[in-house]
Amino acid sequence: MVSIEQEREAMFKKLQLLRSITDSHAHDKESVVLEASKYIKDLKQRVERLNQDIATAESFTGQNFPTIRVEEQEDDFLIKVFTTRNCQGLLVFILEAFEELGLEVLQATISTSDTFILEAIATRENKEADDHIDDRVVKQVVLRGIQKWIEGSEQE
Repeated sequence: MVSIEQEREAMFKKLQLLRSITDSHAHDKESVVLEASKYIKDLKQRVERLNQDIATAESFTGQNFPTIRVEEQEDDFLIKVFTTRNCQGLLVFILEAFEELGLEVLQATISTSDTFILEAIATRENKEADDHIDDRVVKQVVLRGIQKWIEGSEQE
């Protein structure tokens, strides 16, 4: 039989592992489990967003899918979106996505004649916020804006 001390030690090791995986600083069991639950919920949301991004990519055929590049430059982001077709109304959805993320466009060059080209420099409106925004987050938000545009275009 396993002694109570061995069971406690096994539980302690499991909590330590859970703490390290979730980057938790909690000490009591309940707090560690709550933080792990939040961590799992966040991971599920990230998976959902990635699945949406994949669906967006699949909804465009061949060369029509926009090329998106995001580069971090100190406190700003250089965002480039290009597609070989004119995507009427896409700019509005991308700007709404920036707004949702709390990005302010400092400078932009846009061409929508036969192609769609957007080159923008954006910065965080609230630089004091604790949430970390990096180039991947910005790219995901732009992809979600494109997905919303696609959904709106399909309904018309």
